[in-house]
Amino acid sequence: MNPNTIRWIDVNVGRLICWFLSLWRSVMGLFAGEFKPRAPQKIVFIKFIEQGATVLANSAIQKAVDKVGKENVYFCVFKENAPVIEVLELLPRANILVLNNDSLFQFLGEVLKTLWKIRKLGIDTTIDMEFFSRASAIFAYLSGARNRVGLHRFTSEFPYRGDLMTHRVQHSPYFHTAVAYMMLVEALYEPFGERPPLKVPADNFHPEVPQFLPLPEELQTVKTKLRTEAPGQNYSRIVLLNPNASDMLPLRKWPTDRFVELARRLLAETDDTLIVLTGAPGERPKAEEICTNIGSPRLISMAGKTTLRELFVLYTLSDLLVTNDSGPAHFASTTDVRIVVLFGPETPQLFGPLGDGVEVIWKGLGCSPCVNAMNHRFSPCNNNLCMQTITTDEVWQKVVSSLQQPSFAKL
Repeated sequence: MNPNTIRWIDVNVGRLICWFLSLWRSVMGLFAGEFKPRAPQKIVFIKFIEQGATVLANSAIQKAVDKVGKENVYFCVFKENAPVIEVLELLPRANILVLNNDSLFQFLGEVLKTLWKIRKLGIDTTIDMEFFSRASAIFAYLSGARNRVGLHRFTSEFPYRGDLMTHRVQHSPYFHTAVAYMMLVEALYEPFGERPPLKVPADNFHPEVPQFLPLPEELQTVKTKLRTEAPGQNYSRIVLLNPNASDMLPLRKWPTDRFVELARRLLAETDDTLIVLTGAPGERPKAEEICTNIGSPRLISMAGKTTLRELFVLYTLSDLLVTNDSGPAHFASTTDVRIVVLFGPETPQLFGPLGDGVEVIWKGLGCSPCVNAMNHRFSPCNNNLCMQTITTDEVWQKVVSSLQQPSFAKL
């Protein structure tokens, strides 16, 4: 479904459903008595959108696994985001609950089927990782789970999504998202009744990045693909350029002509570097157009020509990735490739890739971050100067600095 359609439904339909279910919960509470939490036995994380957030959720997932065992932790996600969990082997494949959202009616059918499955599995705890999404709050409530942890607005002017959580956590814009996810899990095990939780030091939480380790045959497969795309080329380094961000947030895109300029500069200044454009299948025509226009045998496109797992393998073979703020920046952080990531409408303080070897360029304009929990991450911006004012020279300096680091001798 189109992101704007999802937003319209969440705002206009979701608000009403949240109000009704909150009223229903209050009425039922008069008969059921005071809520008393029980220790979680089976936990499901709810994070429908954004692949990069799945990487940031690693430590939260591991925290839940430590509490109840890997076989008792589940993850509910949209179809296009499920492969990341599989590639990183965060959970058993059978524990990934996938929702097909190609159309509204198909999505509704998938929701009903998945809610039935959650009840059948006996899942007693939901962890809503979305930022004030009404759909995820409704889903958590209708799951029938006894424990439901998620963000609550309390006295803040955050988007209304009712009172459907049993463990209500206050949103803070001062903690990295990976830490916030860990706090959601911890809230289940803190003394119940604190308002709001979590009354423990944030320094107690130390998120870690999952590590992707390719198999030898996978390395060979990707090396063969590179030789096929760049026949007869000798190179000792690989630099990846990821020109496009998701259509969900086009404001995050650095101008394509800057990526072209950067590619030309790399070709002119180095003679031992293979430049590879990456991207989703839908971005393949544009990537190939860039290659054709530049016309160098040391510039190739792998956009849409790899599986997601092969893309991770490509990161392990490469020396550097230059990318907009998007999922690939987080994917690459699971490997030892160095990363230059360009931030604009969001802030790296909350969403920056974790791990060593990450260089961030962010202008920190007075209008940014304009994408946040207050606006469901839909900005009113009509001119993303936060990205346009990042010059090719600035990025080039970061590239030079990164490439001067000790080589891992990957090729």
